[in-house]
Amino acid sequence: MPRVGLNKTDVVAAGAVLADDVGFTNLALGPLAERLGVRTPSLYKHIENLAELRHGIATLAMTEADQRVRDAMHGKSGSAALAAFADAFRSYVVEHPGRYAATVGEPFTGPEDPLRQATTRVLESMEVVLRGYGIAEQDMVHAIRTLRCTFHGFATLQASDGFQWSGDFEDSFAWMIRFLDRGLAEIATPGSRDRTTDFASSG
Repeated sequence: MPRVGLNKTDVVAAGAVLADDVGFTNLALGPLAERLGVRTPSLYKHIENLAELRHGIATLAMTEADQRVRDAMHGKSGSAALAAFADAFRSYVVEHPGRYAATVGEPFTGPEDPLRQATTRVLESMEVVLRGYGIAEQDMVHAIRTLRCTFHGFATLQASDGFQWSGDFEDSFAWMIRFLDRGLAEIATPGSRDRTTDFASSG
């Protein structure tokens, strides 16, 4: 039975679920139309093509990830904020590997692109973490890229069952946070680190 009242938001949301189920690289309009109970040409009333669908999924994913990390970090600072960001980000990627994959390398369409805005908010949350350590302004871009690469790598490996060695990867995750915490403290501007809440002392 045809889907009544279908709109672009519905199409993108269903596409995100499909990407999580079958993998982002396997995303196609035919299976999506089947899930929505419409013929494939009907999708073009809401999206121009597969590229627009992918961009919409990337935007949805970054918006959801932004909200999750902000909620997790609320009221935290220092290494507790670092751990909260990392764990929230990782949990999102593991739960939604397909839609997260849509964000990797997806270009922005302009300064008002919602994907650009959502991505900026996630990076701003990361910057808040780093400012809690007193990271100098000239080091901020390098620090953000380091955290982003580290969190992305761990999360995507876990999501794809990439940890094949023995040992609990949760232990490795906690070790990674301690490693980052100490490294950031080492390069911080002397006397500027906010250790109001400390990951090591909070468990």
